[in-house]
Amino acid sequence: MRVLLTNDDGVFADGLRALAEALKAVAEVVVVAPDRERSGTGHAITMHHPLRVQEIPSVVEDVSGWAVDGTPSDCVKLAVHALLKELPDILVSGINRGPNLGTDVLASGTVSAAVEGMLAGIPSVAVSVADYRCEDFTATADFTVDLLGRIAGRGLPPGTILNVNVPSLPRQHLAGVVLTRLGRREYTNIFDCRVDPRGRVYYWLAGELVDLENGCDTDAGAVARNLISVTPLHLDLTNYEMLREMESWRLDLPGGEAKRFSGPDGEVHDGIDPGRKSPDGNG
Repeated sequence: MRVLLTNDDGVFADGLRALAEALKAVAEVVVVAPDRERSGTGHAITMHHPLRVQEIPSVVEDVSGWAVDGTPSDCVKLAVHALLKELPDILVSGINRGPNLGTDVLASGTVSAAVEGMLAGIPSVAVSVADYRCEDFTATADFTVDLLGRIAGRGLPPGTILNVNVPSLPRQHLAGVVLTRLGRREYTNIFDCRVDPRGRVYYWLAGELVDLENGCDTDAGAVARNLISVTPLHLDLTNYEMLREMESWRLDLPGGEAKRFSGPDGEVHDGIDPGRKSPDGNG
């Protein structure tokens, strides 16, 4: 099994190194990761300056890799299209220090790197330990190794990644593993206005997290109950219910006539083709 490791905490982050150590006994591991902290970059890619790469002979013993002066998504693109001679069997982004729960996945460099792997046709997993102060990644690394073995045997559906969040606890204190959905999280954003020594105003983002959903079926709720959360994610953000509702809007260019379609039942409909199905076939 060939495994590509990346992250958004940087190539020498403790979480990535702990996972590389755990995986090297069961897989051929290569690392392509940012040369420094890149948290919160989402799916950003670098377009306006060149990417520079430094080969790292020993990320950990017997595991080599590259440090890239770009984002996590840059790292995956570069690995797939330039650095690696063949595609890995699995990509893992992590272990991230700090949770990636609920709507925070949209800003996560960790999750976005896994999405980039998925877009390249590689079964991909994002793994986080749900504590920014975590110093022991052993339980998370061990669970990830077991999970990758299951993925190797079963695969993942096209267009799907797994997002894993592990409470920062010794293995004996973990309550188990649960499959979850994304919860909803918001922040009471506060911008602290300051003035630099040259008299220029700048702003520092702060604020408090508010979990709007904390049920045991959500990722945040599971972690709060000392459970490992595993959430399958996919990219289709289309609101199919709203898509059907908007048929009555009769959208068209100003002065034009709304497009009309004959449905499978012979009826004529406005707006969108009523025969069009969502990717899951449910309409």
